[in-house]
Amino acid sequence: MLSTSLFILAPLGLGALVLALNSFGINQEYERGVVFRLGRLRATKGPGWFWLIPLIERVVKVDLRTITYALDTQETVTRDGVAVRVNAVLWFRASVPADVVTTVANWHSAVIQAAETAMRDAIGQSDLDQMLKERTLINQRLLDLLIRTCERWGVAIDAVEIKDLDIPQQMQRAIAKEAEAIREKRARIIKAEGEQEAARTLADAAAVIGGTPGALELRRLQTLTEIGVEHNSTIIAMFPTELLEAAKKLGAAV
Repeated sequence: MLSTSLFILAPLGLGALVLALNSFGINQEYERGVVFRLGRLRATKGPGWFWLIPLIERVVKVDLRTITYALDTQETVTRDGVAVRVNAVLWFRASVPADVVTTVANWHSAVIQAAETAMRDAIGQSDLDQMLKERTLINQRLLDLLIRTCERWGVAIDAVEIKDLDIPQQMQRAIAKEAEAIREKRARIIKAEGEQEAARTLADAAAVIGGTPGALELRRLQTLTEIGVEHNSTIIAMFPTELLEAAKKLGAAV
């Protein structure tokens, strides 16, 4: 009789021991456990060990680490009617574990689908010039759209960045021609400004020389000296009128 009782109680005790051991769990530092009791949300367990009531409570673990995901290339049209292909990189994480489990099924997929939709919307609200010159503003617009969509799911969007932008070949050639025209215009303006400054400087120098009769002769002599140094040649120069008049007066006095 005793042996029969032991034969019956032994499996029951072993089963109770297995249930008790399975009721203990451990969360890593980056994990949280969402506990349900008979189907109702009960609590969120932090890092460390926890214990569940056997057969009554269950736990769903949520990873809080930031997830990096490269969005697939999307084909869309800008506000000014240019077809483009863009892709982006998304960084997101679970911020409220209970909401992540209870408000959305497969929250990873939901966030990715929302990001792809928001990227098409952000591109459709922007001109091609804005995408080429003001990509930071496009990224901020995309981030705002995602935050408004995902915050009710308990998901935090850390950042989103447009990675590549492909435009048609014809548009690339048009942009290259526009850039070349802008550079040519800038070069002509700089050249014209330089000529204007040089003309103004020459006019100022001519005014100074015109006010001093001897300055012109000194400048001419300086020019002759520079020519003689740079070129090995014979230079014939006319005497200044002032020297000839002085020589005449000296001869008349003698």
